[in-house]
Amino acid sequence: MTYEKVIQNIFSVILGLFFINVGVQHFLDPKWFEPIVPDIIGNPKFWVFLTGGVEVLLGVGLIIPNTRRYSGISMALFLVAVYWANLNMWINDIPLDGKTYASKWHILRGIAQTLMIAIALWVGGWLKRAKPSATN
Repeated sequence: MTYEKVIQNIFSVILGLFFINVGVQHFLDPKWFEPIVPDIIGNPKFWVFLTGGVEVLLGVGLIIPNTRRYSGISMALFLVAVYWANLNMWINDIPLDGKTYASKWHILRGIAQTLMIAIALWVGGWLKRAKPSATN
């Protein structure tokens, strides 16, 4: 196993466990997540439970080597889709636990989301280093 594969495995487990944890939190404390669900899609509890279940499945899928490739691309697409809720929170200044957040925190959240997308694609094998070309 190459050094890069070992690092990918480590990142897969870390990101996978993070997703499993956040997904489980959707079921343990759905009311915490409900305020940021955009009103236009309705029924916040349904969306919180659905996204929580998806997060658990994606986290498990990222940890298991045989499902990592498809879980990686699925996680990236999921992260793009659910950013809508974070954007809703920012634009509408929605409080969580009675606290609103300054723009810098929302920007950092966007950067973190982008980083998680990149990691999911990388560990899934969708982003590969360019091989050096042979010069003759």
